[in-house]
Amino acid sequence: MRSTHVVVIGSGFGGLAAAKQLAKSDIETTLISANGTHLFQPLLYQVATGVTVGERIAPPIAEVLRRRRTVDVVTGYVTEVDAERKVVTYATADGIEQIGYTYLIVAAGAAQAYFGHDEWADRTFALKTLEDAENLRTRLRAAFDAPAESPARTVVVVGAGATGVEVAGQVAELARRFHDDAEIRIHLVEGADDVLPFYGGTLSGYTLAALEKAGVTVHTGTFVTAIEDDVVTVKDKAGVEREIAAGTVVWSAGVKATPLAGVIAEATGCETDRNGRLLINRDLTVGGRADVFALGDMTNLNGLPGQSPVAMQQGRHAADIIRGKAGPGTHFRYLDKGSMAMIDTPHAVIQPPLGLPGLTGIVAWAGWLAVHLYYLAGMGNRVAVLRDWLRAFVGAARPGFAATAALPDGAPTVTVGAPEAGEELPGGLGVAGTPDGPRQVPVA
Repeated sequence: MRSTHVVVIGSGFGGLAAAKQLAKSDIETTLISANGTHLFQPLLYQVATGVTVGERIAPPIAEVLRRRRTVDVVTGYVTEVDAERKVVTYATADGIEQIGYTYLIVAAGAAQAYFGHDEWADRTFALKTLEDAENLRTRLRAAFDAPAESPARTVVVVGAGATGVEVAGQVAELARRFHDDAEIRIHLVEGADDVLPFYGGTLSGYTLAALEKAGVTVHTGTFVTAIEDDVVTVKDKAGVEREIAAGTVVWSAGVKATPLAGVIAEATGCETDRNGRLLINRDLTVGGRADVFALGDMTNLNGLPGQSPVAMQQGRHAADIIRGKAGPGTHFRYLDKGSMAMIDTPHAVIQPPLGLPGLTGIVAWAGWLAVHLYYLAGMGNRVAVLRDWLRAFVGAARPGFAATAALPDGAPTVTVGAPEAGEELPGGLGVAGTPDGPRQVPVA
């Protein structure tokens, strides 16, 4: 069994930030990545709607870290952690392997939550992985190929947080710009009383108006009670139930910790919240262990949002403690630099920090593009995505639609039955539970 000074589990924003920070002090580090890529999740919806292609937003993590000579990247799936022996067990293509460590940083991200209805995962489309985005892209292409009156032309987005707003807005723009105003029915649904409920006020009002102008039917205060193969049953706050036939249901309504959080909790004695997230200490350590840190979406600390800026700052904080730039036990303090969400071209919203007035419209839209382009990994990817944006937002192309049109094996399916003659398709979907939070500005 080999050993290293630090093992980092996860190649997302938090794990990457930790590895880069450790490399500044030439600390021997092994990063274990389940899929071998660094996924830029904020642009998944653009892959799903054909704005860009997956390769641009998911470069190999080994390539991203190639200049950090003290960082070794391993592709594998962690199955066990022995905190007493300080050993991580992981599965690779070649079999089961183990590695010893002095310090462990766990940043394994989050999974989609369905609020006690895990069977809905097979009946909806999520946006957590590149495969999710590509599956949804294939379904949307099929929707536009269907007859205009078919229920297949109905897209329902559950959850009006940043992801839901961005998906609904971009599907509307897809119909308007790429399909010459093709008829498509888009329902954005939310259990709270506002879209982007974490913003509220003027920004939520602006977002609602922009979505409705784009042709999106927005429903708030409505909750999903059932999703069958061809029907979604919903109930509003007055208790009135109704059904909707929809060819595509996109689920963006909540997250929970990945199974690895349970492994860490058992190994360290750390408590978890109702969504399985680790209740970490204020210095980001886990349970009673001073040598195990956890961060990002799989953790719960003082109500911080499970978004990329938090994970990046936490990754650097844990690394600074390990490399002696911060003292043991130093509390983590999050510097909020604002949050933002895209609606469509040229509409977006930005909530600056320090209570400054929010930004809307083309200024916010340009700011959203600039920030996300800057933090995308790799200069070549930035240039390629900028080119794709020019073609999609200035022109009417969709570079991502050059991808294979066949539905990949294992993709979720929704079988849609045709409505009875003369039957109106009811509208309005929502979700019981907490929607995903605002899209935080990916800076730290």
